[in-house]
Amino acid sequence: MRAVRERLLSHIGPGAQPDKRTLRRDLLAVRNGLTADDVREAAEALAARALGTPEVAGARAVAAYVSVGAEPGTLALLDALRARGVRVLLPALLPDNDLDWGEYTGEGSLARVRHGGRMALSEPAGERLGPDAVTEADVVLLPGLAVDGRGMRLGRGGGSYDRVLARLERAGARPVLLVLLYDGEVVAHVPEEPHDRPVDAVVTPSGVRRFR
Repeated sequence: MRAVRERLLSHIGPGAQPDKRTLRRDLLAVRNGLTADDVREAAEALAARALGTPEVAGARAVAAYVSVGAEPGTLALLDALRARGVRVLLPALLPDNDLDWGEYTGEGSLARVRHGGRMALSEPAGERLGPDAVTEADVVLLPGLAVDGRGMRLGRGGGSYDRVLARLERAGARPVLLVLLYDGEVVAHVPEEPHDRPVDAVVTPSGVRRFR
């Protein structure tokens, strides 16, 4: 989506290297300016791109999430995976910001849950499978705000997916790590901390870029 890329560059500039807080603010400002048509168009393209990757095409189980607000949309992808017979796991936020998991069986299996003053999240309404259920996934789709050329991902700062990645590492699990973004969110540099881990690839409406 050219509009997203142009809006992002107008905020931070092509050569800028802002800190995490500034980068999050600027990226969220761009997302908040997207129209419903922008989001819907991108979601359809993202689903097609992701389903066309061999990693997703060959997966038996995918850990994903339900997008909220102007995030790159995931519901079309979740439904397409389920239609293919893929087991889809979705997160449920725990009080300590860790993630439990449940199975997605269609939009009727979701419940809107508000955690304190945060935005309401769509979470699995059925049986909880435990935080370790993510280690059974062949592919893990990670939410994010940006990724750079090394595969370093910028999240929202809550730390939930840092725990997921650490859990996968402790378990010796090696799922493919994919982040779904708008085209303009592949940036020159994402500031990193010692606990940060790179993703394997980014999927955007215009294509797929692999890092390792």
